[in-house]
Amino acid sequence: MSSRYSIAEARNQLPAIVHAAEEGSVAELTRRGKPVAVVLSIADYERLTRARPDFWGALKAFRKSHALGDLDVDEIFEGVRDRAPGREVAW
Repeated sequence: MSSRYSIAEARNQLPAIVHAAEEGSVAELTRRGKPVAVVLSIADYERLTRARPDFWGALKAFRKSHALGDLDVDEIFEGVRDRAPGREVAW
């Protein structure tokens, strides 16, 4: 659940806002009605900022952890692809 506070309101209610953030709530801070910052728990912050593997690293890890040869994927797609050479193109 998200709450919205002006910076002046947040200054007066900071202990309550921090307590709510510890419980999983997110507080949006505004200046002149426009959002400028958020207050969230350290657990949420760490989850959002931790390093994630790039696509290639994730694919290599997936291939290591799953035996793709045992899945018989070729049988699933058998007969799906048209093996015709296609049309002729004049250059």
